[in-house]
Amino acid sequence: MENANQNPFNKSELTTILVVSDVQKSKVFYQKVLGSELFREYGGDSVVLKFLGHWILLVSSGEPTADKPDIRFEPPAQPNKVGHAYTIRVEDCQHSYEILKARGAEFITPPYDWGAEIRCFFQDPDGHLFEISEYRG
Repeated sequence: MENANQNPFNKSELTTILVVSDVQKSKVFYQKVLGSELFREYGGDSVVLKFLGHWILLVSSGEPTADKPDIRFEPPAQPNKVGHAYTIRVEDCQHSYEILKARGAEFITPPYDWGAEIRCFFQDPDGHLFEISEYRG
C-alpha cells in the first residue's frame, strides 16, 4: 500500500471542465441558479467558478491541441444522453427544489420519493445533468 506522504494528489484539488455552447449564458446559470462564486475569467471564452468546494471550469468548444492531438472539446450533442452528472446531497430535497426552481432551474420532474431517498433532476443550459438528493435511510 502506498504511503500517504507519497500520494501526488495530497495537496491537489479537482476541477471539472464543462464544455458549453455559450460561456456567458452558462456563467449566469451557475451563479444565479446554483449560487456559485466567480473565481476568474480568461481568454474571453473560459470561466472558473467555485461551487460547494469544487472548481468548475466552463469552456467553449475547442480543437485538438499538441497535448491532446485527437481530442476535441464539444458541448453535449444530445442533452437526454448523459455521460456525466453531478449529485448534490441536500438536507431537504423539497425545499432545495423550491429554491432552485424560483431561481430559474427547470426540473425534469418534481422531487420523487423512493423511500430511503427523495431526488429530482435538472439540467444546465447545455444539458449537463444535476441531481438533488435527500438521503433518509
